[in-house]
Amino acid sequence: MVKEQLAAQKALSDARDIRISERVTARAAEAARQHAEEVAREAAKAAERAALEADKQKAADEAAARARALEAERKAARDARYAARKARR
Repeated sequence: MVKEQLAAQKALSDARDIRISERVTARAAEAARQHAEEVAREAAKAAERAALEADKQKAADEAAARARALEAERKAARDARYAARKARR
C-alpha cells in the first residue's frame, strides 16, 4: 500500500514536471517564432529600402545621362553657330 502511494505520488510529480517542462518549451518556441517574425519583417524592410535606393540611384543616373546629352546638344548648337558665323565672313 505504501509503495503504491509512493509510486502514485511519484507518477503525479513526474506528470506535473512534464507539464511544466512542456509549458516552458512552448513559451520558448513562441518567443523564437516571434523573434523569427521580427527578423523577417526587418529583413523585408531592409530589402524594400535597398530597392527604393536602387530606384533612386537609377533615376539619378538617368537624369545625369539626360543632362550630359543636353549639354552635348548645347555645345553642338554653339559650334554650329560659330561655324555658320565663320562661313559668312
